[in-house]
Amino acid sequence: MKILIIGGGGREHAIAWKLAKSPKVEKIYCAPGNAGIAEVAECINIGVMEFDKQVSFAKEHGIDLTVVAPDDPLAAGAVDAFEAAGLRAFGPRANAAILEGSKAFSKDLMKKYNIPTAAYETFTDPDKAIQYLETAKMPIVLKADGLALGKGVLICNSLKEAKDGVRTLMLDKQFGSAGDEIVIEEFMTGREVSVLSFVDGKTIKIMTSAQDHKRAKDGDKGLNTGGMGTFSPSPFYTPEVDAFCRERIYQPTVDAMRAEGREFKGIIFFGLMLTADGPKVLEYNARFGDPETQVVLPRMKNDLAELFEACIDGTLDQTELEFEDNAAVCVVLASEGYPEHYEKGYPVSGLEKFKDADGYYVFHAGTKFDEKGQVVTNGGRVLGVTAVGKDLKKARVNAYQAAEWVEFGNKYMRNDIGYAIDEA
Repeated sequence: MKILIIGGGGREHAIAWKLAKSPKVEKIYCAPGNAGIAEVAECINIGVMEFDKQVSFAKEHGIDLTVVAPDDPLAAGAVDAFEAAGLRAFGPRANAAILEGSKAFSKDLMKKYNIPTAAYETFTDPDKAIQYLETAKMPIVLKADGLALGKGVLICNSLKEAKDGVRTLMLDKQFGSAGDEIVIEEFMTGREVSVLSFVDGKTIKIMTSAQDHKRAKDGDKGLNTGGMGTFSPSPFYTPEVDAFCRERIYQPTVDAMRAEGREFKGIIFFGLMLTADGPKVLEYNARFGDPETQVVLPRMKNDLAELFEACIDGTLDQTELEFEDNAAVCVVLASEGYPEHYEKGYPVSGLEKFKDADGYYVFHAGTKFDEKGQVVTNGGRVLGVTAVGKDLKKARVNAYQAAEWVEFGNKYMRNDIGYAIDEA
């Protein structure tokens, strides 16, 4: 098979790395890719939203399968564009990607089909939103309805913070049109768990659990980011939690989308909160999570190309997912100042140490080659350093050890990824 991957971050590097291990895969292209992806794929200078160019490239190069990895092109109809041209593509069509593309849609779906989630209201009028807040219990959560790079969620501890949040989202348009409509949601407490799944329209197959660390600073302080690190599996995702979620959340979501005429094929990412009243859905994503993918795929035994094909062909019921009996931890190496202002262009050293280190991986998120061919930083999140171990504590030690192998100018990381393990 010849495969084209759309995207250029750590998630796409992990997908490319895993696909490269498949005996079915002969050649991988990535648009636009990055310096790390270039080790396993040929990078093409086409943007993630340039559907016409992507389709033309796929036709010219005899691409057998295109994998659309990021949220924006999925929501905008990338898969639809490939299918309209008679080409195979992995990922949900636009009418199904709305599961992530509109928080108001997903909340209404959960209410209609009795899928456990936080109580909420939606608003398109900022004055009415502020009026509602006057009577609401604090803390409270504000969510931009549309896509906001994983950052459009504000947790507000006071009425003043909440009112300021409405202004930020709806009037100042910090996340552009994503804030035209907002969801105001009750604040849930408990453990967060991320669960990724493969879906073929009818059947859902659950991958291993993971947990992300969204905040920029140690101790879950600072601003929300795209993710500063992850671990897998989550010790809090017990067999009892799994059984409840399969019956009340996972399959009901797939069935609900089908009932709505929005058949979902691709990846559904379930962001769960394990509350005192049982597991509830925090959010859905319509694609692999980043950086959850960087700890889930290294533990997966299955051939990823075969799974992608099974999702498209509706034959997922014939497959069993298998995972190694181990654990993985990913520590994100970021640019100091992320997610706000940071400098790029610093040379990265130490990457060669991963070449022969079994069980240690470095997934590139924000890198590129400079004019001399040297790998330099090119984003807020630069690298995801992942290591496996016999258990979570060993994997964490290994990941932090490997994080020290790499150096660049304004390197920053959290020092407490996986700390929740100690409380399990």
